[in-house]
Amino acid sequence: MQWVRSVLREVYGLFVDDGSFALAVLVWLGLAWLVMPRFGISPGWRGVVLFAGLASILVQSTWGYARRR
Repeated sequence: MQWVRSVLREVYGLFVDDGSFALAVLVWLGLAWLVMPRFGISPGWRGVVLFAGLASILVQSTWGYARRR
């Protein structure tokens, strides 16, 4: 059973290197999906808002990683 746990940990590591980054992306996607239609943001601007949020999460995560190094 130890090898199953090891394999699952490796597969998880392939897709998720930083858990807080992945969680922030999932939260942003969920909020964007739920909130943007209710605020009446036009479909043309939804992509821009989505990109801006994801880019800011990436920048914040990169800065945090650089500070830890």
